[in-house]
Amino acid sequence: MSEPYMNGYDNDAARHFYPQHTPQAYAYTEKPAGAHAIHAKTQKRKNMILLIVGCAIILILAVILAIYFCVIKPVKDDGSKGSAASGSSSSANVARLIVGKDGDDITTSAGTTFTYRNKFGGFFVVDEANPFNDGAQAQSYTPPLNTSWKFGEDRIMGVNLGGWLVPEPFIAPQLYEPYLDNPDVNGDEWSLSIAMANDTANGGLSQLENHYKTFITEEDFAQIAAAGLNWIRLPVPFNAFGTIEGEPFLPNVAWNYTLKAFEWARKYGIRINLDLHTMPGSQNGLNHSGKKGYVAFASSVMGLANAQRGLDIIRRVTEFITQPEYKNLVPILSIINEPQGQDQQVMHAFYLEAYYMIRNITGTGEGNGPYIAVHDHFEPIANWANFLHGADRLILDSHPYFTFGGQDVQSIDRFPPLPCGTWGPQFNASRNTFGVTIAGEWSLGASDCGQYIWGLRDKPHTTNCDEYWNDYTKWTDDMKAKFLSLAKSHMDALGDFFFWTWKTGVSRNSPQGGTLVGAPCQWNYKLGLEQGWIPDDPRSSTGECARLNVVAQPDQYFKGTFESWQTGGLGAGTIAPTATAGIDVWPPPALATIGGLPADGWFNNNDNAGGMVPITGCTYPDSWNPGDVPPALCTGPAAADASASAASTPTARLPSAAVNRAHVVAKGIAQVHPPRPPPTVHAVARTNLESFPLLSPI
Repeated sequence: MSEPYMNGYDNDAARHFYPQHTPQAYAYTEKPAGAHAIHAKTQKRKNMILLIVGCAIILILAVILAIYFCVIKPVKDDGSKGSAASGSSSSANVARLIVGKDGDDITTSAGTTFTYRNKFGGFFVVDEANPFNDGAQAQSYTPPLNTSWKFGEDRIMGVNLGGWLVPEPFIAPQLYEPYLDNPDVNGDEWSLSIAMANDTANGGLSQLENHYKTFITEEDFAQIAAAGLNWIRLPVPFNAFGTIEGEPFLPNVAWNYTLKAFEWARKYGIRINLDLHTMPGSQNGLNHSGKKGYVAFASSVMGLANAQRGLDIIRRVTEFITQPEYKNLVPILSIINEPQGQDQQVMHAFYLEAYYMIRNITGTGEGNGPYIAVHDHFEPIANWANFLHGADRLILDSHPYFTFGGQDVQSIDRFPPLPCGTWGPQFNASRNTFGVTIAGEWSLGASDCGQYIWGLRDKPHTTNCDEYWNDYTKWTDDMKAKFLSLAKSHMDALGDFFFWTWKTGVSRNSPQGGTLVGAPCQWNYKLGLEQGWIPDDPRSSTGECARLNVVAQPDQYFKGTFESWQTGGLGAGTIAPTATAGIDVWPPPALATIGGLPADGWFNNNDNAGGMVPITGCTYPDSWNPGDVPPALCTGPAAADASASAASTPTARLPSAAVNRAHVVAKGIAQVHPPRPPPTVHAVARTNLESFPLLSPI
């Protein structure tokens, strides 16, 4: 018999709403024999117990009052509630521990103030003596950071911080619109960076850092927790870790703001899915990959070189977030966002190589490094059911959107039930076979309306955008209710999710004379929360598919638990031979178009091989454009010098302190685990690239 569709988290989520039944004590019809005989002794014993308990309570109250009046109250009395984040200290230079709750005031390091609101029982923590204190809790139903996250029991309810460190025109239109008259600016960061660098009168590339400073702030993190959300997905560009000659991006600076995100997320008890959103050469040719147009990551004659740079970035990030100070905060590493245009076997080989590399650093088993999220390469998620069966803590990430089908969508009316039948069974089937499966991105974009959705100059396929979709001030209550139902049905069907995105900026070309969010309001979680088409409690989405009468077969439910090896338990890391059958040893033949180049193991036993940059004196093709003419083999003094450098120069480690951070973290990057030799069958060719630090510590 068919039943209403429900995701595998329904029972767990229901616990948050319904009190558990408490059985009543048995009632005797008459007293047991001998009850009066023992009453006197029992009463004396009870009196003694009550006296002891009373003394203990008095002692506990004395300790609490001492802490309050000696530590917490002086902080509040000096007018700096929650302001330890600004780096100030008391007159006695006593490090303060502040545990803030709903209604407390916060002064940020930038000098702004706001009131912390959290109706879900969350609290923030500022610990001046230990800036890595993981005691904060986003909500009462979310485990604090210092408690392990249990996939299959705990539910990800998250949001992306899109457009912050990886700008996109529909999210941050104010960055692109000053250059609309420049035909070379096409909506990607490459062309934007060139235009900004030439615009010295307005600050050059510093305009981008000003965007970093202002678009997302500490208050956003507090508001995310207040919205009932417990995770963020943080898109980070590859240029946060350095650039090479010819790349116009602002280098390294985004890493400073990544560290700020770490600091703020820790303060408010929010976990992070760290998403490597762009890759050298562009992994998909879309405007959010760095450069629009061509795919030259793991494709074309420089595809292997670009992929090796990507692997190096993944390695350095892994070393950083596996440190004890960060492993609770960043439990997921998404190693590449939305690759497409590569041969399927090439991407399978890349994923396997990245997996081996990461687990060589972290070890295997629960608590040893992050979960590794791989994107579905825009293939049906059912195709991944047996991929790397037995791999330790691998996540499949899929991005279900209605927006990009090229259809003329005239109304929201038919959409609310669609996620339940379209994606719910697929995601549950993947959980039952592959393992942990998440929706790393989704939105309420039923149509493709909204400023710059397709890019800076491309037009939508929907023909009634201005009349129906774009101006939310004209939406009827019925229309808002249908958007709200669509939001809930997504959440219910997808289970573990990250909405794209938290906020979008105001476009000068938006409705009402540029005063509204012109980039699509259906993609703005914060705005939807304020206007009523996003639920003010994401847990209320539980059961929405059933309320919409979407039916599912019994075998379309998540079974409720993952296999032990899928979450780092027994058997984790023992990959079945059949699971790697057909996956090429890295580098795969499809990328081996450059013959006769020097090759050796990329990572040595101490994991100190250098980063990938061009060898001075050697000639290369354009690493951002495809081509089929291999370069001539680089020989002579330059190649010899490169080999010597590769043997002696370790990779530059990521700095652990951002410029102008509230507190300076002096600790460097230490190797968390003893070095582990890589599998000998996975040596990586260097392809004319020498070892050299890409990034110097701050």
